[in-house]
Amino acid sequence: MLGGAVNWCVRRWLRAGPLRQAARALTGPPPPVPLAGRKAAASRRTAPRPFVDWRRLRVTGGHGGNGCVSLARVYRNPRAGPDGGDGGAGGHVIFQASTNVKGLGHLSSVLTAEPGEKGFQNDCHGKTAPHLIVQVPVGTMFQSDDGQLRASLEVEGAMFVAARGGAGGRGNKYFATDTNQTPRFAELGAPGESFAYAAELRTMADIGLIGFPNAGKSTLLRAISRARPKVAAYPFTTLQPYVGMVEYSDYVQLAVADIPGLIRDAHKNRGLGVAFLRHVQRCTCLLYVLDVSCRPAEQLRVLQHELDMFQPGLARRPHALVANKCDLPGAEDNLEELREAVDMRVLPISAKMGTNVTELLCYLRTLHDEHSQRTEAEATVNDL
Repeated sequence: MLGGAVNWCVRRWLRAGPLRQAARALTGPPPPVPLAGRKAAASRRTAPRPFVDWRRLRVTGGHGGNGCVSLARVYRNPRAGPDGGDGGAGGHVIFQASTNVKGLGHLSSVLTAEPGEKGFQNDCHGKTAPHLIVQVPVGTMFQSDDGQLRASLEVEGAMFVAARGGAGGRGNKYFATDTNQTPRFAELGAPGESFAYAAELRTMADIGLIGFPNAGKSTLLRAISRARPKVAAYPFTTLQPYVGMVEYSDYVQLAVADIPGLIRDAHKNRGLGVAFLRHVQRCTCLLYVLDVSCRPAEQLRVLQHELDMFQPGLARRPHALVANKCDLPGAEDNLEELREAVDMRVLPISAKMGTNVTELLCYLRTLHDEHSQRTEAEATVNDL
């Protein structure tokens, strides 16, 4: 009796298999949906680490090893001649583009390669120092003190030799001549190059959260990712950008950055505005987070004006509008006023209560995919 029931279930499953495949071929694959966090919640004891997208560096190549002064003394020949070896070359400081790192927070402000080993007697040369290879994210730019672009690492594996190591000094055997067969001097190793650079990321995140202070950007980032930026009831709680990752069912991940709040006249460096606006430049798409409880249309106008004043065309990047704090009293009237003032979709959400957060993530994925397809099409046309 049990075997018959099992066979019936198997036959039914086999009949439904082709039907299921035919239906999937007609309708196409299901759209990607955001996944809930499958990892454990971040520890509250661990302080959140800000995202570093700009850093000033001082790089110095390794010093070359000194040559050796030595006169050989062997059996029955106490004056066998000079046998001092050459010093080894110092190591280079090399930056390599890699997808394994996302920011510049792991970089030290001073990077120095190892020096070369000195020469020894018996014609033993010093060992050449290994190069100091530092991994940086793909898209990192290096500028000198005078603002000139020295390197831009756009593809994975690209390298930039920031400072070369010094050459090793030659031993006294090199300086032996017919008239001076026992030189008692050698060459010192050359010092390595030393330069100052400003390392800067071209792209920091796929989505940047733009808004006034206390608009709910940090709360929204905590709601959609495992990032834990500080949340408080006073302005300028966030002073450095924080980045969280949003994962979808097709294994695509989007980086969402919490940009510090902007205020009026931010392009004039009011409230550290220039430093904050510099982070906006490195976001592919923008998400305006508006406090719907307090004149959202005016907030949007000021934010777009500040972006255009800092860099013309910055506000016209692919963007979306969200009306946060829709659960507060009086939010409905302000939301209708905002929808009348703009000609694009406005999504009401409540980052604190989780209202429409899933719909927002699907909307962000659509915005990102459309921008990627448009960029690929333009690149194809340019190649032709």
